[in-house]
Amino acid sequence: MSSKALWPLTAAQAVSGILAGEFTSVEMVSSCLERIGGNDASIGAWACLDADTAIRQAETMDDLRRRGMPTGALHGVPVGIKDIYDTADMPTAWGVPEYTDRLPAADSAVVERLREAGAVILGKTVTTPLAFSEPAATRNPLDPARTPGGSSSGSAAGVAAGHMPLSIGSQTNGSIVRPASFCGIVGYKPTRGIVSRRGCLQTSETLDQVGLFARTLEDAALIGDAIAGYDAGDPASYLRPRPRLVEGVRAEAPVEPALAWFEMPFADRISDDVRAGFEELIAALGDRVERIPAPGAFTEVVRVHNVVHEYEFEKNICGRLGLPDEVIPEGYAEKIARARATSEADYREGLAFLEKAGAYFDAFFKDYDAILTPSALGQAPLMTEGTGDPICCTVWTFAGLPCLSLPWLSGADGLPVGVQLVGCRERDDRLFRTAAWLERRLSQDGA
Repeated sequence: MSSKALWPLTAAQAVSGILAGEFTSVEMVSSCLERIGGNDASIGAWACLDADTAIRQAETMDDLRRRGMPTGALHGVPVGIKDIYDTADMPTAWGVPEYTDRLPAADSAVVERLREAGAVILGKTVTTPLAFSEPAATRNPLDPARTPGGSSSGSAAGVAAGHMPLSIGSQTNGSIVRPASFCGIVGYKPTRGIVSRRGCLQTSETLDQVGLFARTLEDAALIGDAIAGYDAGDPASYLRPRPRLVEGVRAEAPVEPALAWFEMPFADRISDDVRAGFEELIAALGDRVERIPAPGAFTEVVRVHNVVHEYEFEKNICGRLGLPDEVIPEGYAEKIARARATSEADYREGLAFLEKAGAYFDAFFKDYDAILTPSALGQAPLMTEGTGDPICCTVWTFAGLPCLSLPWLSGADGLPVGVQLVGCRERDDRLFRTAAWLERRLSQDGA
């Protein structure tokens, strides 16, 4: 097989082919680099692309295989890294032009685990500045007039454009699920605490969560297992076993899953085509879906999420890191001013509310396997309209729940719309099992 034919492979196919000697990691990486050279000029997914470093990593993986040395779950597979995760051999600029020469002293925990699994770090993907709300220049590969979403703009666009089969992003509100929806790929945000954030730009110690993009559910499980693990360097990391995602995605559900559909307080903002698509989906699933009125507290969650997010963003970016005003986008000024006017008591009240939200969902998932909900309000907006509204993700992100965005619907213009599945904390394996069941069910129904 020639290198030019390798870039469309899934991660699972790439690992299998490399370990079987059908092709090399160098050939796989070279194919992805050729693909990037062919279409990234119109997309702009990369903040730093170091082809020489990537090829050297691939050569090392090939040498290990040839010598019969141990190999990893992602052996030789190229992965893109959002430009907020430290990499010792590539700059990490946090999406800020003034820091394009910032070279960290060590890898972040996520990058360490990827290297341990045999992955090749292809480069650093574009993030919105400081992983916040100001749009980046990256364009949606499916329609360059539209946004790929934010803040994980380049990570989502790169996977969708065929630059690599896997990438790492992050979600503090909706920055995995929403871009996955807009770009027509799989997005996965694990339970808070499953993946370490050590070495990642901290914008909100409470809400920041590592996430990833893939083209298939199996690939998402593969890399999800690879990056999970305890790390004393992250206060949110917990010291107990992690759910095994690959086992989950391959398992048969003992009984047909019970799904819940909340009539969310923002339902009137969902586009007509998305609403119609979900009505058709719910009808196809019949008694597997129960419609439930959303608790009134869900509206309060959106307000409290903003309080906690903005308060901690200002404390970390302006306080702990001490970034000067001139490197912080003007569009953040209002949010920073609002954070500085927030009292410590209001902030602490927000943290207490988070604990209540977690307890509510722990009880809720005793009766349901997953929540069925849109990944975004509609198709990807035009570039001039920003990166899209994260409201479809806020409640679940706030509570630290695992979320999957799956590219199963399309909008009025034929562009993708994600179906979001939300699961119980630390039961990410069950969430993947439910998603695999639903994928098979929809395939059988011809949906």
